[in-house]
Amino acid sequence: MAQIGKYNSLRVVKEVDFGVYLDGEKDGEILMPIRYVPKDCKVGDYVDVFLYLDSEDRPVATTEKPFVQVGEFAMLRVISVNKIGTFLDWGIMKDLLVPFREQKVTMVENRSYLVYIYVDEESQRIVASAKLGKFLDKVAPEYAVGEEVDLVIESETDLGYKAIINNQHWGILYENEVFEQLAKGLKIKGYIKKIRTDNKIDLSLHPLGYEKVDPLTQMILDELKKAGGSIAVSDKSDAEEVYRIFGISKKSFKQAIGALYKRRIISISPEGIKLI
Repeated sequence: MAQIGKYNSLRVVKEVDFGVYLDGEKDGEILMPIRYVPKDCKVGDYVDVFLYLDSEDRPVATTEKPFVQVGEFAMLRVISVNKIGTFLDWGIMKDLLVPFREQKVTMVENRSYLVYIYVDEESQRIVASAKLGKFLDKVAPEYAVGEEVDLVIESETDLGYKAIINNQHWGILYENEVFEQLAKGLKIKGYIKKIRTDNKIDLSLHPLGYEKVDPLTQMILDELKKAGGSIAVSDKSDAEEVYRIFGISKKSFKQAIGALYKRRIISISPEGIKLI
């Protein structure tokens, strides 16, 4: 059965002047308009397509690639607002609706918002919601400690960063373990660090065998963060300059930044050190 709001591999069953029809099995034949039909496409070929509903709620196939599929989260830009709701650019011809009831705050044109994409049960239309919490933590987490997962950064908090895990659960990246600024909506890899008795999840950006940062390297990282990510001092700098900035010997400084460099946390150049 073809899945609306997702990629499908469907067989071409008919050619017409305005496109081709694909076998949607229980959903019947699905039109792919001629502007999307690949060159040399013919009956019997399988085509990878994304399915959405047109203005008359009929399934339509496209070879355009949306920024996000049903069941996923993404930062999307508002392109218009009308009496029905807010419309987002999600990479295909038909814009994506966020009904007013699914907005946490009033959405403003040309701003981007983190939303979840789903099929509305009543209308069967693809829509988006900014009320993320109601789509998460619906099932108990079954991750293994150390497991690699996909993360979407949701917000910065007093503890660090709140992140969405595998489009299913909330998790936390703690501030003292993050050495870079993470933007809302950023998609990155992470690791399960701990699952608490209340099912809350601690995360790490590094594999759990990753060497812990000692107080000296942590101090250097803190200074880098305060300075916006880079400082014009390196292993080639004068000992006096190193001591003036960090209050440590050049030997200790070189050992600390060498350890950070090996862990790929910083880069070192004649111009200075910089967070990666």
